[in-house]
Amino acid sequence: MPQKILSGPGWRQTLGLELAGQKKLLLVCGGSYDRLGIREDIEALPVELVRFGGFSSNPKYEEVCAGVELLHREQCGSVLAVGGGSAIDVAKCIKLYCRMDPARNYLEQEPTDSGVPLAAIPTTAGTGSESTRFAVIYYRGVKQSVTHDSILPDWAVLEPSVLEGLPLYQKKCTMLDALCQGIESWWSVNSTAESMDYARRAVTAIRENWRAYIIEADRTAAADIMQAANYAGQAINITQTTAPHAMSYKLTSLYGLPHGHAAAVCLPEVWQYMLSHVENCVDRRGAAHLRDVFDGIAAALGCESPSAAVSWFRGLLAEMEMKYPHGTDRLDELAASVNPVRLKNSPVPLDGGVLRDMYERILK
Repeated sequence: MPQKILSGPGWRQTLGLELAGQKKLLLVCGGSYDRLGIREDIEALPVELVRFGGFSSNPKYEEVCAGVELLHREQCGSVLAVGGGSAIDVAKCIKLYCRMDPARNYLEQEPTDSGVPLAAIPTTAGTGSESTRFAVIYYRGVKQSVTHDSILPDWAVLEPSVLEGLPLYQKKCTMLDALCQGIESWWSVNSTAESMDYARRAVTAIRENWRAYIIEADRTAAADIMQAANYAGQAINITQTTAPHAMSYKLTSLYGLPHGHAAAVCLPEVWQYMLSHVENCVDRRGAAHLRDVFDGIAAALGCESPSAAVSWFRGLLAEMEMKYPHGTDRLDELAASVNPVRLKNSPVPLDGGVLRDMYERILK
């Protein structure tokens, strides 16, 4: 069944009707849950809630196992995630693992659809995780990418009021993550007409509303940015992300940059390089298609040319006061860290030497 996206004041009643008949619901949420204005709405759902919050911002495999154990112990029949990407990722993995053999490592078993209903209410406008089939957890300190069609939540609730209490820097980082996802999905070799339409909507809405959202804290703009982030999530659910995201992860671990911030400082370097090497395009649709894509992205950003769009993006980072990390003593380590599988989604090849040069420009 296709995912149902719920928004507006009617989402409470609709979600309640969807969950009616469930004996217990496992509520996966972080510490911010207690401060949410929608907490009363969630606790008024016609189902008993069993709360699980025992996970880190970078969720560990063992924490997911604890959630699976709680679901079984309390005999929960459905799962609701309320929070940022971490809470939603944990809920997805709990759903995926809860019908597997607990005596064996879940990561080593063949995933199947557990059939457990899953709903997600994101409390940030960034990852779009509420509308993707991906999750990330860490096993013995190593990042594990979990992918399965069944972990796409059955219901995604877009409630922009949850964004009002976010710290300004977090709003910036998460919005930039959504913008990067929209742009990367658009130029991905896996793009389709559907994904490019989602990407166009995401990029356009962020360009039109970012000032009102970040600077003026306008509620209407918050709703538009949350919708844009969801569009970006739906786009990468089809295409996955590309080189800027692949480059960002080691910047996060080495320099402590939040994910959206790290992806955003990488994106203009990748973009500029691809503009200068369009003739090397590996997309099956050819270089002419890629040029059209770059023109489309520029138009969505209100720019006259692709090169002007790159400048626009750099100007956005400067105006938002997003700082760059410093220190070029670990360039080889950074270049070697980039996942080659994710790089294959990019339309222009990037080898180790190119990656090293881009990291050097970022860090200088």
